Amino acid sequence: MSTERPHSVSVAGVVIDGQGRALLVQRRDNAKWEPPGGILEREETIPEALQREVLEETGIKIAGAPVLTGVYKNMTGLIVSLVFRCEAADGTPSTGSETRALRWATREEVTELADEAYAIRVLDALNSPDGTSPPAIRAHDGVKLI
Repeated sequence: MSTERPHSVSVAGVVIDGQGRALLVQRRDNAKWEPPGGILEREETIPEALQREVLEETGIKIAGAPVLTGVYKNMTGLIVSLVFRCEAADGTPSTGSETRALRWATREEVTELADEAYAIRVLDALNSPDGTSPPAIRAHDGVKLI
């Protein structure tokens, strides 16, 4: 058995609007743009964590069954992230305690705003509108794909 620190598991929701734009959050701690999400808490399921994180960071409640669009491993941070394409059910976009700003971003804007490791998560979700594509499996160093 390894004595190294175990991996963390996180979820992120790529919320898509009717114009095909994705909702990005700008984090308060590092000012980086990315889809809303965070680490699972011990007692919650993956769907519960996804619903909680998106609501906390954006004020948006997600609808129905989200579609898994990618699995991403941060090789330096030891975080495995499950990313889902989501639709908004209710709420008005608003910042929370962890978010500095929100923005509906086009595909092109996503690549300009977000680091490659986070932009690809949004692009993978945008590329899987009907959920029939297999989830992407990628690794990164926290900024760039590996």
